[in-house]
Amino acid sequence: MITPGGVARRRPARAAVHGRRAAGHSLQHGWFTRRAAGKREDMRFGYKLMAEAFDPKELIRQAVRAEEAGFDFVEISDHYHPWLEEQGHSPFAWNVLSAIAARTERLGLATGVTCPTVRYHPAIIAQAAATLAIISDGRFTLGIGSGERLNEHVVGQGFPSVRVRQEMLAEALDIINLLWQGGYQSYQGRYLQLEDARVFDLPETLPVIAVAAGGRHAAELAATHGSGLFATEPRRDLVDAYTGKGGSGPKYAEIPMAWAPTVEAAAQEAHRTSRWSLTGWKVMSELPNPVNFAAAAETVRVADVREKFVCGPDPQPYLDAARTYAEAGFDHLVLQNAGPDPDGFLEFFSRELKPRW
Repeated sequence: MITPGGVARRRPARAAVHGRRAAGHSLQHGWFTRRAAGKREDMRFGYKLMAEAFDPKELIRQAVRAEEAGFDFVEISDHYHPWLEEQGHSPFAWNVLSAIAARTERLGLATGVTCPTVRYHPAIIAQAAATLAIISDGRFTLGIGSGERLNEHVVGQGFPSVRVRQEMLAEALDIINLLWQGGYQSYQGRYLQLEDARVFDLPETLPVIAVAAGGRHAAELAATHGSGLFATEPRRDLVDAYTGKGGSGPKYAEIPMAWAPTVEAAAQEAHRTSRWSLTGWKVMSELPNPVNFAAAAETVRVADVREKFVCGPDPQPYLDAARTYAEAGFDHLVLQNAGPDPDGFLEFFSRELKPRW
């Protein structure tokens, strides 16, 4: 609701932008749910741009190649630090996406994911996402989540508990949706505030907001405050929680892969740069620096990586992994390649995977 003083109090953000969101939402759905006679065509495949592992110019080059290879969209991680020192990079994701928008024509763009509560204020993310949606001609999806200490502690504001982070995320979504209504807006939340702010440049079609979820509460938040779901596991319970609360937008999920001419070469490289991912989300969200992730992953073996990542040159395990996520209800599958040869993987997708999906 809006108080007599013009300050918005917390309420379901979805209702705040119903008119504009409803129009935009159907347009976005038109992008990813086309169907042909007798053939389902609502599955979309994305390429994960690992901003922790490559410099910004290389990420832009990979995105252009991904479009040429037939990917539907790219998704980029929004980090301040890499997970491991060996990765060696962490450019500003929003600059990279803007450059990709200028270099591509049909490729969808997404953050995977941005935290709009500590390192960024949601007013900044509302403005940035609206601008990127305009310059990309409606190709942008705003993926957001509650963040990791690795990236958020750098501004010296501490890192809240899981419960508080989820409450802050709900307030951030309120603010973003409120600003996307247009006009001057104010908001007084428990954690976040907004004073007489207006995003002047709004796109005709608002971006989908895909909310990252590792549990039921966050999946329900994706339905009530967002317009899409984002996950990293093939969990049907997350999809059910999202749709059970009325969620009907795209459902994104990342699939860990490592392409190389041999299984061993793929697993070795994935172990070198991505062993951190086996530490578990409770650990991943709380460690402050790359050195801590290196210590936490000391016991991770190459054999452990082979169990989590699809490795090697055989297309069938990749197809099987994608099917597992699709059967869980996800329709936007993000292929996250941790192998040593990005161009080889892109060619592999174009030649061996895309024709079979």
